[in-house]
Amino acid sequence: MALISARTKISRVLSTLSHKNFLSRSPFFSNGVQPVDRLHPLGGFGRSFASSAVASVEHDALGSRAMGFEILGVKDYEDYRRSLYGEITHKALLVDAVGTLVVPSQPMAQIYREIGEKYGVNYSEGEILNRYRRAYEKPWGGSRLRYVSDGKPFWQYIVSSSTGCSDSQYFEELYNYYTTNKAWHLCDPDAERVFKALRQAGVKIAIVSNFDTRLRPLLRALKCDHWFDAVAVSAEVEAEKPNPTIFLKACELLGVRPEEALHVGDDRRNDVWGARDAGCDAWLWGSDVHSFREVAERIGVKV
Repeated sequence: MALISARTKISRVLSTLSHKNFLSRSPFFSNGVQPVDRLHPLGGFGRSFASSAVASVEHDALGSRAMGFEILGVKDYEDYRRSLYGEITHKALLVDAVGTLVVPSQPMAQIYREIGEKYGVNYSEGEILNRYRRAYEKPWGGSRLRYVSDGKPFWQYIVSSSTGCSDSQYFEELYNYYTTNKAWHLCDPDAERVFKALRQAGVKIAIVSNFDTRLRPLLRALKCDHWFDAVAVSAEVEAEKPNPTIFLKACELLGVRPEEALHVGDDRRNDVWGARDAGCDAWLWGSDVHSFREVAERIGVKV
């Protein structure tokens, strides 16, 4: 209960500080457009508008990240965890995929247009981007889950809505492209070294991702599948973040209790709130932490 209370107090202070500047200063409400780099093409949810906007003002609201940690009692909370669990504060690290571990190598609209030109797609990248946003934000009626098995019905709808092209060959080429190492790259070039140090220290690592069944072949293509002890992907678990079920499944696969696990992801709603609802600790990538080395050191593992 004490751990939950500490997390709740921290969350409330963050919410209070962020709300003061949210409507007037967030990039979404100032121009009505979500940043392009937060859209995920054929795989994984994009960050919610509210999540992105709140994250963008946190740094300013707190003054500096280091001072912000002191204000919010984060250092005290980490010391408290060390008093319970020892120098290494967590037995498991859960990592979000898109936006945290990997990001698209080129803008989505650019790839949709370039591959689509030979299939008659003549929309500009701006038009494709706007149509993509509208399609992605609409409720998906095909299933309670967007990503069922290979996720093709959902992505066929997104691609045809974005480009106006329903050619099956176009869709297959685009769909398969996003399973290659040309389409994605690692967010943090030090990830492999850090994960190796964590595992050597006894910290188990799992991916927790809203993705279809292409995630595993994508990890193999990026030569990082062996970095992880388990993968919990929504298409297989049949639960999408922020549903606590997917976090609990990851903990089950790793053989740890939820309170022993830390989740790191770039979406406040899906990653932070979802993980905390499951009983896990959670940090926001790009706000609470900015590299996997920082994650490891705050856990108590030197890299």
